[in-house]
Amino acid sequence: MMKTLIFATHNLHKISEVREILGQDLKILSLEDIHCEKDIPETSRTIAGNALQKARYVHKISGLNCFADDTGLEVSALNNAPGVLSARYAGKEKDSAANIQKILAALHYKTNRRAQFRTVIALIIDGKEKLFEGTVQGTITTSSRGVSGFGYDPIFIPDGYSETFSEMSASLKNKISHRAVAIRLLTEYLSEIR
Repeated sequence: MMKTLIFATHNLHKISEVREILGQDLKILSLEDIHCEKDIPETSRTIAGNALQKARYVHKISGLNCFADDTGLEVSALNNAPGVLSARYAGKEKDSAANIQKILAALHYKTNRRAQFRTVIALIIDGKEKLFEGTVQGTITTSSRGVSGFGYDPIFIPDGYSETFSEMSASLKNKISHRAVAIRLLTEYLSEIR
């Protein structure tokens, strides 16, 4: 029987990305699928802490196996900011365009444009908690490029490529992204415990 997991997010881009990465291996339900309309608190000072906080919240209200993720863009020249505050870097409205503009302005006179995306997935399954982390190294562009993806994708070029995540096909991004790395580790773990 196919294993069902709740993905503790309202972000439709993340849901479709994860479903594409996992294919038919797992049935992934969103928060909308379980009629959870609440904005889950993210008050931890770490990416892993936020992922755990969201997973624990959904597990508590649903009693079902679930996972949550949190992702941060860590820019070397900005002391790894915005990091855990990535979604709210330019304000609590979570405005991606404003976040991008703030990063580009902060890097305007900087020569070091190195950055990494980091995703941590917190899984709660059969009462056990497990963390999985994926990273991808790259550089920040000087302007937004591309129309696909979401968040900081238009300004992030992963190492070994000349396109931003937003310029890539979804299938390529979903093979090499930080979230893809973390999801692969999650999938390997789930296949081991089946």
